[in-house]
Amino acid sequence: MNPTVVVIPTYNEAENIQRIIKVILALPLAVDVLVVDDNSPDKTAWIVKEMMGDYPQIHLLEREKKEGLGPAYVHGFSWALEKHYTYLFEMDADFSHPPKALEPMFEILSQDKADVVVGSRYKRGIRVREWPISRIALSVGASLYVRLITRLPVADPTAGFVGYHTKVLKSLDLSEIKFKGYAFQIALKFNAWQKNFRIVEFPITFTDRTKGESKMNTSIISEAIFGIVVMKWRSIFKKNNDK
Repeated sequence: MNPTVVVIPTYNEAENIQRIIKVILALPLAVDVLVVDDNSPDKTAWIVKEMMGDYPQIHLLEREKKEGLGPAYVHGFSWALEKHYTYLFEMDADFSHPPKALEPMFEILSQDKADVVVGSRYKRGIRVREWPISRIALSVGASLYVRLITRLPVADPTAGFVGYHTKVLKSLDLSEIKFKGYAFQIALKFNAWQKNFRIVEFPITFTDRTKGESKMNTSIISEAIFGIVVMKWRSIFKKNNDK
């Protein structure tokens, strides 16, 4: 077993999953890959199983149904913590997150320059390709909103390309994070920051998927808008109770 695992949640990623795994495993890094599949009807899990015969670094968790990003990550994180990995990365299967960025992001963690490293679209400007202006405006606006509500000092709080020293995840009660969509990403960063872990942003260029379909929908946006307010309020309430 390698000391680092890359966790990739999937739902209908048959067009991408083989390529992304091969690119990750070709990097000059000692990493395992864990795919957490939500019972994809396009046989994403079957493709992963076929690869496992040739690549012992590949692991697969199959879930019974599609429940969202958050529950899939909690399942994957719990598995990784039980296996005692030292570093854990989360990323999408669709190549929107550049796999080569895993190398410098891993260096930041392994050299003890941070406890959490965020692959950031908005560090040093807006670094997004193939998105319409409306989508960029929505994403940038969401980031500003989150920072205003939470005071989280991260330019890209909704980022889904993140590396953790697993001591961070061990310190969090993952079962308490009930968000299913991108609010889950915000909650992880917020809770780590509240516990005084060091968060560093590494600038990446985000490229919109060319294969497969986006999982973004109005329920995910609504969850983030209203859920973050509730999360912040609860943190204030808890802090006052702890005094």
